[in-house]
Amino acid sequence: MHRYIVYLLAILMFPICLWLATIWPAWYWGVGLTAAMVALGTWDLLQKRSTLRRNYPVMAHFRYGLESIGPEIRQYFVQSDLEDVPFSRQQRALIYQRAKNQMDTVPFGTLRSTYAVDYEWINHSLAPTTIAKHDFRVLIGANCAKPYSASVFNISAMSFGSLSANAIRALNEGARRGGFYHDTGEGSISPYHREMGGDLVWEIGSGYFGCRDERGGFSEERFAINAALEQVKMIEIKLSQGAKPGHGGVLPAPKVTAEISVTRGVPMGVDCVSPSRHSAFSTPVELLQFVARLRELSGGKPVGFKLAIGHPWEWFGIAKAMHETGLLPDFIVVDGAEGGTGAAPAEFVDHVGVPMHEALLLVHNTLVGLDLREHIRIGAAGKITSAFDIARTIAMGADWCNAGRGFMFALGCIQSLSCHTDKCPTGIATQDPARWKHLDAPDKATRVYSFHEHTLHALKELLCAAGLNDPAELGPEHILRRVSPVEIRSLASLYRYLEPGELLHKVPDHAVFHSFWADARSDSFQPPPKIQALRASKSR
Repeated sequence: MHRYIVYLLAILMFPICLWLATIWPAWYWGVGLTAAMVALGTWDLLQKRSTLRRNYPVMAHFRYGLESIGPEIRQYFVQSDLEDVPFSRQQRALIYQRAKNQMDTVPFGTLRSTYAVDYEWINHSLAPTTIAKHDFRVLIGANCAKPYSASVFNISAMSFGSLSANAIRALNEGARRGGFYHDTGEGSISPYHREMGGDLVWEIGSGYFGCRDERGGFSEERFAINAALEQVKMIEIKLSQGAKPGHGGVLPAPKVTAEISVTRGVPMGVDCVSPSRHSAFSTPVELLQFVARLRELSGGKPVGFKLAIGHPWEWFGIAKAMHETGLLPDFIVVDGAEGGTGAAPAEFVDHVGVPMHEALLLVHNTLVGLDLREHIRIGAAGKITSAFDIARTIAMGADWCNAGRGFMFALGCIQSLSCHTDKCPTGIATQDPARWKHLDAPDKATRVYSFHEHTLHALKELLCAAGLNDPAELGPEHILRRVSPVEIRSLASLYRYLEPGELLHKVPDHAVFHSFWADARSDSFQPPPKIQALRASKSR
């Protein structure tokens, strides 16, 4: 009977409260409370969808209530400062401090165990340098008619629709003040991207939003109109993203508002579909031809693509197509599997795609091995929150870094993990005007600017301490990692780095290249014959 104790007590207390209320009217609150509990318990017993509620009338709702605030309880009271799920309290605190112009120094030594496996650091020099300014730039598309000088730290792709109007306003204004770029995400260029005038990288996904025809295919005429905007500095073709590589998406018809309809070029009242693959090209060579065509249609602006690495032979096919045709992207953005601003199925978030470090190394090594690295710039994204993250990523082979969630924290994100519910408590990842209108765009723009500014200032100090003058001088020899309690290795010795032109003469002694380079094809994304044979052997 203990399962029904709360329900039975409510039944017992109801007439008692009713009698007491005839003497003391204040007891009517008890009448209301017990009546509600009796009604709730009765409904729990009568309904058939939840066995738990039938077995524990009224009491089950206490369990549901505690479960609903479980993430908050763990975040605020249980998790340690260094528990990385998905961002640690220490990482978030650093961003908040820099965004708010608060002191970001740490007392009494590091919280990290310097003897723990995977502890990393940058070696300092006995001859530190002095660097005058921290506005580090990377020239992209040097041979284009309209090259772009980008900051080494920029805002990663996050669409209007995923983020609110005021969040987009704040990000773009912060980017304008700080002189760094704001990637539009595949949702195209909204009025809120244009309102503040910050530099834009226009991301074009498989839905071709902002440059699609009535059938959902690519429209050269509509592309040329948007690409000609002065704000648009570069064009980025999204092949895949870290949050859900190989997965398309659907924005249900009821969520296609008038603003989203105009921004994306899709009709209202119809599901807005992002296919899982592009229709404008189907082979590596066709991809590069598409890149060249977009560069021409944009009037000579840098054009590149973003991808999360998956099957190695597909990336190798693109690389071989570059070598064979001479058609090169101006840049490649490597998105690690740890990327996560886009809501995605649990299996994709946890188990699909190559993490950023290995993906970046593969792309960098391949371009070095083909003697193409000096012609193609590489950006990288994947949980970048600090100057050390930037330094390590550039040391591993990138030219610049992008961050999505880092800038969301600068906007005030509290990691409530409700991005996909349209109930973001901070008004960032929601289209509910009752929520996002309370986000003060001018104030948050200042925080976005400050986070970027202080992070690059910290990067300058790291470089000075290491005896360097520019991020481009960072190499894998500068970053050390503890691989056991008694062994330390530099990234240069941990990872195999190819020599310039090595792939032009031989297949390097590198497991992935040895397994897939020779069989990769520039005219197809299909798997090599040996992989097809393995698949066929399972059906015999």
